[in-house]
Amino acid sequence: MTQPLITPDRRRFLGATASAFAALAASGCMTRGTAPVVATAGSSGSFAGYGALRPDPAGFLDLPEGFSYRVISRLGDGMDDGGTVPDRADGMGCFDIGNGEIALVRNHELQPRHDAGGTIAKGFGKRNGEYVPGGTTTIVLDATSLTVKRQFRSLGGTIRNCSGGVTPWGSWLTCEEAPTGPGQPYGDGLEQNHGWVFEVPAAARGLVDPVPLKAMGRFNHEAAAVDPATGIVYMTEDRDDGVLYRFVPRVPGKLAEGGRLQAMVIEGLADTRNWTSAAMPVGKVFPVRWVDLDDVEAPRDDLRIRAAAKGAALLARGEGLHMGVNRGLSEVFACCTSGGAQQLGQILKLMPGNAGQPDTVALFFESESKAQFDYGDNLTVAPNGHLIVCEDQYTDVVDNHVRGITPEGQPYTLARLIAQTELAGGCFSPDGKWLFVNAYSPAATLAITGPWAA
Repeated sequence: MTQPLITPDRRRFLGATASAFAALAASGCMTRGTAPVVATAGSSGSFAGYGALRPDPAGFLDLPEGFSYRVISRLGDGMDDGGTVPDRADGMGCFDIGNGEIALVRNHELQPRHDAGGTIAKGFGKRNGEYVPGGTTTIVLDATSLTVKRQFRSLGGTIRNCSGGVTPWGSWLTCEEAPTGPGQPYGDGLEQNHGWVFEVPAAARGLVDPVPLKAMGRFNHEAAAVDPATGIVYMTEDRDDGVLYRFVPRVPGKLAEGGRLQAMVIEGLADTRNWTSAAMPVGKVFPVRWVDLDDVEAPRDDLRIRAAAKGAALLARGEGLHMGVNRGLSEVFACCTSGGAQQLGQILKLMPGNAGQPDTVALFFESESKAQFDYGDNLTVAPNGHLIVCEDQYTDVVDNHVRGITPEGQPYTLARLIAQTELAGGCFSPDGKWLFVNAYSPAATLAITGPWAA
């Protein structure tokens, strides 16, 4: 299950976005067949999915009746800064930036050997004297027509920008899934350590100054989500023996001013993966506490190991992460890609404590068959409260879907990707009408609309 730090050609995703923080101010793709897929019915009968998928005449993405998509940006498109859209589009966040515009800040999970889409004028790290090609691009759209008004590179010089999360103060946290550096595995030619979180303001109009948020830890970063009540940032780690982290900022909303990095300890449960026994049954609520971590810059990439030695619970490839608010209370959903008895994926729900109560966690969903979901990865929440999960399989021929899960825990099929890649970076427009999502490679950013169920 565990992949090398720098994989040859395939990757794993996340994209994830956080809720509003009111408390703080495809051509060339290989294809498969296009047989329709019928959504799974909910046991309550109140929602049974959107119906059978209809084959896409373009042979790219099958959707139910009433849904449609458009491509708004793709690999090789010219950008306003003179570069072209790079490949491996991954995590993404959507922002209202005023003046009738919305911005998509989009990760590119590029390794040092990949094409940057043009010369990078400034960035964080170099390899053999040249900035490494990972980072972010920003697409600014007309909020009504979705016309592209401008797009440009907004962060450079990073490696494998996998996922991240939006902040309520209007920025994207982009996370390097690459704890490597000089003298380390896959670090040949690198000039400094990588494996950090960076912040990219949504309103940026070009390359931002790349400031690594080192107090947030150096590990195989995946996604991030901000608690609207406290400003605490939760983070996943894409490792078979990963843990769930949280960063308690010294000043909420000002991450660069430092804070404490902690790991989740589940009382009475050392392992959430359910690989050898059903130690974490669906729906059972466990109390949670957090342990402080030291030496968080982790030059030996051993942060998770030291966290586990302090009692932190193990997760099976924590990837997608989303912060929601339900009846005024925060909820954090975390997708564990290879968790569960069938190793097809789990979703944990962390409930931060309220009014002095302890935090708790429960297993919200565990996939029992490939028809429910197979290697769930990116995770977001639709305006109706349904979880939206993008699959990222690791077979020679992939059959990746977008799955929905109702608040009652009933799965259904929302879309089927015919192109031989994955979808990533799912996030909704501020008005809830559009689901934006990336096709990983060849990179394409799609906007999907339809009768999202009430």
